[in-house]
Amino acid sequence: MDIIIEEQDGCLWVAGVERNRIESLDVDPAHEHVRWGSIYWAKVTRIDSKLDAAFLNLDGDNTGILYNRDVRVRDKSGKLIKGGSQPISKLLKAGQFILVQAKQSYLEPDFEDNRPLEEKSPVVSMDVAIPGRYLIYTPLDDSNRISARIRDKKLRKSLEVMIKALKDVDGCILRASAANTQSDVLIRESKILKAIWDGLSEHAQGEDVLLIMEGPDALQRALSDNAERTVRRIEVVIMDHFQTAEDWCELFAPDLVTKIRPVELKNATMDLALFEHHDLIRQVESLFQTYTVLSGGGNIIIQPTAACVTIDVNRGSDRNSNLNINIEAAIEIMRQVRLRNLGGAVLVDFLNLKDDKERQQLLDQMEKLINLDPCTVQIHGFTKLGLLEMTRQRRTPTLAERVGHLFEET
Repeated sequence: MDIIIEEQDGCLWVAGVERNRIESLDVDPAHEHVRWGSIYWAKVTRIDSKLDAAFLNLDGDNTGILYNRDVRVRDKSGKLIKGGSQPISKLLKAGQFILVQAKQSYLEPDFEDNRPLEEKSPVVSMDVAIPGRYLIYTPLDDSNRISARIRDKKLRKSLEVMIKALKDVDGCILRASAANTQSDVLIRESKILKAIWDGLSEHAQGEDVLLIMEGPDALQRALSDNAERTVRRIEVVIMDHFQTAEDWCELFAPDLVTKIRPVELKNATMDLALFEHHDLIRQVESLFQTYTVLSGGGNIIIQPTAACVTIDVNRGSDRNSNLNINIEAAIEIMRQVRLRNLGGAVLVDFLNLKDDKERQQLLDQMEKLINLDPCTVQIHGFTKLGLLEMTRQRRTPTLAERVGHLFEET
């Protein structure tokens, strides 16, 4: 995979490209107020008993919402208490300062937003997690465990063996990329993550709200999420991006430092010049269309709605069997969902299949495909109407919400 780093109107774009085809896409919009993963020393402004949640002043400008299930406090003996077993009013009080982490991003609205505060406030959690390349450090939990996102039984078994053999590593979640990684590399990364935590936790004091650490940017997310893939090169045209990539790689991926390459272009000052150089613009523009053609002649139509995302698979001129068309469509659907960063409930109307055996084959293919997604995806099976139902938990707003205004004329 090649990692292509670009900028457009203050937005950072990072694409993961394989065989001239975009397989991952991360964007940091210029109008992002709260970034996923950011850590705050925040003040509880009020407790809402009806919502069983607390509203927090995150940094003086942004309000976050903390639901009871995401509360973590310690009792007098030092034992960690997780929220949910008693009302949040028993655990937190207005005026209290707590350390929280954003579970989702928040963008500045383009218009006056009349929604209730709870619907437009980024959700935060007291269960802080610091991601690396192979590990996620969870300072509130001393145990090592395997990422819940990993559903492959063989991979989980392999990682379980690794956990038992690991020494000098505590409070870490092993990501899929940790498989086949030498233990000394994991130990080194765990020490780095713990040092980061020790440094930022020193700021969790006083009576002033504070953004302690901003969450990973698009480049850091791309490098971390694609850690399982072989990266051939990391291309940049802006030297600030070169420095950012080098800093992260020196810390978490020393093997990638030599693969960071500045590219000289005649039109380097043009927006997305490097994307244009690699002929990726047309692919990006297609992500804002509802219609996608499959290589075999079929097509899929993607329609996001307020309640869910509906996807329709059509045969077109394809003469293959319904199962083969559906499998081809499944591969492209999961790619499109990933690149467009769609979330919530997703309903897919595949072509009719002959029997339960073919449905199971399609389900098995979908289960394999969700492992390519950095977000949590769950396949719930076929509904009584024959629609495939799945859910995807997004970390950041959709691609259209982040940068759709830049492509309104296309």
